[in-house]
Amino acid sequence: MFIFIFAPLNPLLSRARRHFFLFHFLKMANINLAVFLLAIIRLFFVRSVQKRADLLHKVARRRTRRLTSARRSRRLIFTRVPLAALARHEQLGLPCIYCLPNIKVPVLANYADGQSDTRQDFRLTRRTINHLVEQLRVPHNQGWAQETEVLVFLFWLGCGTSYRVVARAFDMPRSTVSDIVHRTADRILQLMRRVIRLPSRAELPLVASGFEQLAGSAAFQKVVGSIDGCHIRIKAPKEDPASYFNRKLFYSIQMQAVCDSNAKFLDIFVGYPGSVHDSRVLRNSPIYTNKTYPPEGYILLGDGGYPCIAQPITLLTPYREPLRNAVEARYNRHHAKARSVVERAFGMMKTRWRAIFLGALEVKSKFAVKIIACSAILHNMCISEGDWLEPTVEPQQDNARNQQDEQSGIRLRGQISGFLSAPTGPQMALEEHDYC
Repeated sequence: MFIFIFAPLNPLLSRARRHFFLFHFLKMANINLAVFLLAIIRLFFVRSVQKRADLLHKVARRRTRRLTSARRSRRLIFTRVPLAALARHEQLGLPCIYCLPNIKVPVLANYADGQSDTRQDFRLTRRTINHLVEQLRVPHNQGWAQETEVLVFLFWLGCGTSYRVVARAFDMPRSTVSDIVHRTADRILQLMRRVIRLPSRAELPLVASGFEQLAGSAAFQKVVGSIDGCHIRIKAPKEDPASYFNRKLFYSIQMQAVCDSNAKFLDIFVGYPGSVHDSRVLRNSPIYTNKTYPPEGYILLGDGGYPCIAQPITLLTPYREPLRNAVEARYNRHHAKARSVVERAFGMMKTRWRAIFLGALEVKSKFAVKIIACSAILHNMCISEGDWLEPTVEPQQDNARNQQDEQSGIRLRGQISGFLSAPTGPQMALEEHDYC
């Protein structure tokens, strides 16, 4: 039986013998010839399909090899250009930057043309951006160009978008955007002592004259600063969220600031949770504990949330309502004219970076403190460069009152009120009337 089965498949037998064995095998097995042929055809078809699959697999492997080789060639070409640039920069002694931005993206294309307004994307004028880049310039021989990193940070800060959106806008990886934002924030913070600083003794008379003009009275000629607090919205932190929930019913971080008559910050103190009162923030700030500012003989102006004190620093607040007489009302009017400049400074900063300050900062609370400080630094740089942006955000009114006024502060406030009510010109002497 086995001989009849395998004999037709033996290539050593002659064709006639193979046909003989095949015929007798079919006759003995009583198998229909058509069925047998169909089985043979199916067998050859399966073998042909398998051969075809093997052939397609080989073709695919060859195509993959060719594509891989082409990619490697293109990669070498793209690498050759930065390497040539590195060689030229090294010969000229310039920084060697190997990460080149894609200037075809709309954000960088508008900036590169040198004509378009940069405030739309970066919230700063071109002059201010150039000044910031120069201030942040350090020896930098790797990574992205410093100008590109500054633009990425300003775009993220000005538009308040996620890292993913910024990555698409600049055609760079999301992780790179995150690294750039954190790295640039740390570099901007290093400028704080140069940009946000207290005036020297020689500069105090100029600062005081500015507040005298704001108040409209010489009674405020010793005022050298206006102090106030500002609540910056944040998302609820994971650790101790209740302490960040303020009396205005949202989570916030406090920013205490002292500014001059030009709405320029002289000192900032950021980081206290929103539930802490303004007076407590003041008593824990360096200008209070170290008696840093103002110097002896000069005055700060604050709202009703602060105590009226003369020691360790001099801080004058308005009279509480209900007012007792016109003298107190007159003092409050002049006081408000001079003090409101700090609210204007907050409004300018929030208007410039309204995308992040009108909503909740979508970063961790520790990094939010850095972002707030960076915003204040950039605000001062804009003021110095003449990059003014009038506030469109309503200032926060703090109607909370503090009952810890000291007698020394009340006495000084009374002296200024009396000076405001005193006659400003020489008095006419009474003459006898001639009734004749």
